[in-house]
Amino acid sequence: MTPVIGHPDILPGFTWYDINANGIRIRVATAGEGPPLLMLHGHPQNHLTWHKVAPKLAQHFTVVLADLRGYGDSDKPEGGADHVVYSKRAMAADQVAVMKALGHNRFRVVGHDRGGRVAHRMALDHSDAVDRIAVLDIAPTATMYARTDMEFARRYFWWFFLIQPYPLPEHLIAADPDFFLDRHLAGQLKIAGASDPRVLAEYRRCYRDPATRHAICEDYRAAAGIDLRHDAADAEARIHVPLLALWGGLGTVGALYDVLETWREKGSDVSGHAIECGHSPQEEAPDALIAALMQFLN
Repeated sequence: MTPVIGHPDILPGFTWYDINANGIRIRVATAGEGPPLLMLHGHPQNHLTWHKVAPKLAQHFTVVLADLRGYGDSDKPEGGADHVVYSKRAMAADQVAVMKALGHNRFRVVGHDRGGRVAHRMALDHSDAVDRIAVLDIAPTATMYARTDMEFARRYFWWFFLIQPYPLPEHLIAADPDFFLDRHLAGQLKIAGASDPRVLAEYRRCYRDPATRHAICEDYRAAAGIDLRHDAADAEARIHVPLLALWGGLGTVGALYDVLETWREKGSDVSGHAIECGHSPQEEAPDALIAALMQFLN
C-alpha cells in the first residue's frame, strides 16, 4: 500500500493510496471511521464522482473510494482473450482484494453504473464479503441486453459503439476525446450545474489517455460477451443480502424498465425508489442520495 498525492481540495479529509490487488494497481481514497463502505464509480467517471456524498458518509462509515481497473489512475492492462481481463468477475475480485488489504473482510458496497455491475458480480462471487449492496441507475446487464429495442439502442448507443472490434471506437474517439466525454455526460445529466469543473477536468484528463479509452472499450466488450456468459451460468443464483436499487427519475433506466422488478429477479431482499435526477444521483441529487443510503446502510 503506497501513499500517493490525491485531491484534498475536492475530497477533504481523504487519504490516497495505490494498492496492489491480484497484481493490479488500484487507486483508492479513504476516510472516516465505522463500518467499511466501498463505493465504485461508473463510466466515464472515476472515484471523484463521489465528492459530494463521500465526506458526509465518512462521518458514519470507513469510506473507500476506488478507481476500477482501466479507469482513473488504476492500472490499465490489456484485455486478453474474450476481454476476460475486464470481466466484472475480474474487476470484482480486484475490489475484494483492495478491501482485504485495508483490513476489511466484510463490507457494504455502493456501485453506480459500471460500478454497480461490478458490485452485482461481487455479491454473487464473494457473498461472504458483501454485507449489503446498493446499485445506482442500472438494471442487470443481461436484462438490459435481452430487452434491447430501438428506444434503448438510441438512448444508450455507446453500449453498441464501444463494443465494436478494436481499433474502431478507440480511433474515432481519439479524434476529440473531450467532445465525446462532454457530450456523453451532457446527455445523461438532467440537473443543470451538477458538474464540478474541477472534477470534470479530472474526467477529461483520464479520458485523454489512450490506455483509458482502450480499457473502457474492453470493459464494454466484456459486458457484451464474457459477462453475459457468466450471468447465464448463474441465471438461477440469487443475491441474499439486502439490495437497494436507486435510479434517476428523469433518466433512461427508470423510463424503460421496472427497475425494482428487474432486481427482484436477481435478489431476495430488494427495495428502492427513484430520485429526481438523471443518471448520476451522486452529482445531481447528493442530499437525496445520502438520505437514502444512510437509511439503507444503517
